[in-house]
Amino acid sequence: MPTRRDIMAGLGGLLLAGLPTLARHAAGQTLAMAELRGGFDAADAGILPGAEDDQSRKLQALLDAAAKAGQPVFLPAGTYEVANLDLPEGTRLTGVPGLTRLSYRGDGHLIAARDVKHISLSGITFDGANRWLADYTEGLLAFRNVGSVVVEDCAVTGSRKYGLHLAQCGGRIETCRISGAAQAAIWAIEGRAFTIRDNDISDCGNGGILVHRWTKGEDGTLISGNRVARIAATEGGTGQYGNGINLFRADNVMISGNHVSDCAFSAIRANSASDVLITGNQCFRSGETAIYAEFAFEGALIGDNLIDGAANGICVVNFDQGGRLSTVSGNIVRHLVDTGPYPQEVGGFGLGISVEADTVVTGNLVEDAASAGLMLGWGPYLRNLVVTDNIVRKARIGMRVSVVEGVGQVVIANNVLQDLQDGAIVGYRWAERTTQDLVEGGGGYAHLAISGNRVG
Repeated sequence: MPTRRDIMAGLGGLLLAGLPTLARHAAGQTLAMAELRGGFDAADAGILPGAEDDQSRKLQALLDAAAKAGQPVFLPAGTYEVANLDLPEGTRLTGVPGLTRLSYRGDGHLIAARDVKHISLSGITFDGANRWLADYTEGLLAFRNVGSVVVEDCAVTGSRKYGLHLAQCGGRIETCRISGAAQAAIWAIEGRAFTIRDNDISDCGNGGILVHRWTKGEDGTLISGNRVARIAATEGGTGQYGNGINLFRADNVMISGNHVSDCAFSAIRANSASDVLITGNQCFRSGETAIYAEFAFEGALIGDNLIDGAANGICVVNFDQGGRLSTVSGNIVRHLVDTGPYPQEVGGFGLGISVEADTVVTGNLVEDAASAGLMLGWGPYLRNLVVTDNIVRKARIGMRVSVVEGVGQVVIANNVLQDLQDGAIVGYRWAERTTQDLVEGGGGYAHLAISGNRVG
């Protein structure tokens, strides 16, 4: 097997063969010094920042050689013009955070890796310069079937598609800054217990962090401590785009301790995602529903979140599609407006918390809701709700509860309802109000057990 010295000497010979004798001697001394330090230094192989020529071929050769030798590659501070780098098994590429920049020259992709076990990137800014990306790639950095992708202390900016696209990958993205992606910052598909932690994501065209699966099943991704801001929905729609954190068919995911603001639609949206944990997040100025658990899910624990500013606060709905089984507890939800990013439909906007089936709603505080503090059920889609020990104040109506024939049981007890314009607890048939205030009892509806509530 060749030694590291053999490899560096070979690279040095290829890259410096055209230099004068004295320059070749000096380069040889530099390579010898690199040997003592351990790892491969790009400068030692003649890859220099600021060079006008395309350095892709040189850097690809160095990455291949270093991976074969089991060594990392270090890129000194500066800007390197490159494109179409394919990372071999075992790549470990490191730079100086904030100072080492790989600038995409166009004509394909910037970084890609496929069918390998481990890739590690740290301390590098990947600048897409908003240049065209080929049809075969989904992101500026694209990984497929990689056992462990580790991207840390990096920046990704100016992608014409996704910032990072990961299909069937494990690993983690940590303490990175991702901005200016035309689509989303991160799109992870069919993940393998991935971790997305402590990143700063902003100013993306259609999404922040997307965790999706083609077929519904266990995903296990952990999403924590991220700051996500200013997410648009340039492709429109009614919720497919414009979400800070979005799950689709991904079960067993934890979303905790994130700060999400100024998203065109939801701060956190879980679509057909079972056994999801959404706790301790801050959600500010959401254009539609701040926290959403919708469609075909079973199991959603939504607790101790703070929501300030949204069209709707928390929605746990779509019992008609199998959406059921949740707890909504300890949340603060305030400043809900009755306008959203599309014409009102179903229950409308301005709702604090909406739930439908097999759900406990307890210990929440809803304040300043343009329509209702709580909406319990929609038409016939209501079953087994326990609503206790909540505070609703400054709302048009305290609680809207469905009284359509055939609905399930509802317990509404020991809540404080204050400063309401048009009633504390009111029965609805779909979107039509059909009862007077029911706060003193069930109003003759056998499915309602209403007691111990305080109205002021």
